[in-house]
Amino acid sequence: MATLVWFRQDLRIADNPALAAALERGKPVIPVFIWAPDEEGEWPPGSASEWWLHQSLAALSADLRSLGSRLVIRSGSTREALRKLIKETGAKAVLWNRRYEPGITKRDKALKAELRDSGIEAESFNAALLHEPWTIQNKSGNPFQVFTPFWKHCLTLPDPPEPINPPKKIPSPTDWPTSLDLAELELEPKIKWAEGMRAAWKPGAAGSKEQLQRFIASAFQNYSSDRNRPDVLGTSRLSPHLHFGEISPRQIWHALRKAAPSPAWRNSQFLAEVGWREFAHHLLYHFPHTPTEPLRAEFKNFPWRDNNEWLKAWQRGRTGVPLVDAGMRELWTTGWMHNRIRMVVASFLVKNLLIPWQEGARWFWDTLVDADLAQNTLGWQWTAGCGADAAPYFRIFNPISQGEKFDPNGDYVRKWVPELARLPAQWIHNPWEAPPEILAKAGVKLDETYPQPIVSLGISREVALEAYARMRGK
Repeated sequence: MATLVWFRQDLRIADNPALAAALERGKPVIPVFIWAPDEEGEWPPGSASEWWLHQSLAALSADLRSLGSRLVIRSGSTREALRKLIKETGAKAVLWNRRYEPGITKRDKALKAELRDSGIEAESFNAALLHEPWTIQNKSGNPFQVFTPFWKHCLTLPDPPEPINPPKKIPSPTDWPTSLDLAELELEPKIKWAEGMRAAWKPGAAGSKEQLQRFIASAFQNYSSDRNRPDVLGTSRLSPHLHFGEISPRQIWHALRKAAPSPAWRNSQFLAEVGWREFAHHLLYHFPHTPTEPLRAEFKNFPWRDNNEWLKAWQRGRTGVPLVDAGMRELWTTGWMHNRIRMVVASFLVKNLLIPWQEGARWFWDTLVDADLAQNTLGWQWTAGCGADAAPYFRIFNPISQGEKFDPNGDYVRKWVPELARLPAQWIHNPWEAPPEILAKAGVKLDETYPQPIVSLGISREVALEAYARMRGK
């Protein structure tokens, strides 16, 4: 009479509603993970996500063993894997926490119905969001499409319940079903690409707890001013932990409440960033076509360019624009990029180069450890101006002024573009404008040690504005 707990993007013991419900049944609990990338449609996990998943599953497995349990790993068809486990274990219930991607919700709904029809209890729970997408509506009963009213509405709702404490022990079956070894999933990259990610991150619930504690103790108070500075550690760096469910938004909500009990924390900029994550899932659920198609139909006729040479230069951090190149190299090395820089590099791709936002979304999907379909879609459509609550079409980030404002000493560029490290701050964001003697002193030879910009920022801005005006019929 065992209960199967099917883990997905909820790789934690604490505040895990499906696990808690299984324990309440008083029967042996069998934790299960099923590797089924073919069921993710167009968006199976990218290479960086696979690396993180391997580490996170290892951490979860260790946590389960410390509670007298273990993680059973299977691969292939989810339906067939669960059927086999039910037959092997005599399980009478399968419990899991919900995901919200369009293809996954459709699969899970069918799976739940099939299990119930065969006499198996099947239940799902909310472990990933403060408010599930179908529970939030505007006054007209429709989905929100602008963030500010969406989040204002959310803040009027009752606080989320306190997080569920982790169990002290998990009852085990007499006989355990067989399991694949984690290494058999072959999630680790076969090249040395992961070395930088290994140095930058500690995947798993323990790592997420450390990041949250570090953030609250040292960065939360100055978050509003420091969050835009890529040269300082001013953000939470919780995004990959949230995506893989190593920490829940409820845990973050209540940790902030306890650390900063005044009402001001509810209106904090950081909590609003948690709200943006909620908004992204709200949009993806209600507009399931948006990962590949613009929400605003007029953008289907936008005159995008097909320039593979420019796209590769952007991907490799060789555009000749220092702030853009720094961001793309940080991404390649660590699997992450500061959010301010994400906006800058995205704007450069879709507006200065006029390369389709879908190309950028797919590159981010493969290289980000926090690649999340809802947030990736929202971010790229926002930058391109074709989504809900989009940036105005005329907003084109200038990498020079952005660098001067948010990386004023050039420390971020120096770290990731070391060939420019000896340039004075005055010229590090626009080396092509530096006097020859300054370049010579810094050991910079444009088009030799560092490329010239692949496009003129000024001219490409005007070309983009003309393209947007034509699309809008002006």
